[in-house]
Amino acid sequence: MTLTVTWLDRGRWPRVKPNPLYPKGVALDLSNGAARACWTALPYPAKRVGAYVIKCDVCGLVAGVTTAGRADDPHSVKVACKVTSH
Repeated sequence: MTLTVTWLDRGRWPRVKPNPLYPKGVALDLSNGAARACWTALPYPAKRVGAYVIKCDVCGLVAGVTTAGRADDPHSVKVACKVTSH
């Protein structure tokens, strides 16, 4: 399975300080414990405020992950597969 990541830049810089609990970003899990899931690294740190659009070329999943251009942005994402059987 191939996940494609596209950056959508909002052209703004962060306005608040990053959460000190996540100085190296977060591994974002959107799979909700699904048996079938895919993982991909995200460009980290994000350039500015914006979003990554994650698309799967196999199951057609599309997900959005927002960023703030800070150290606490996501560095990876895990998503559930929409296909229940192959």
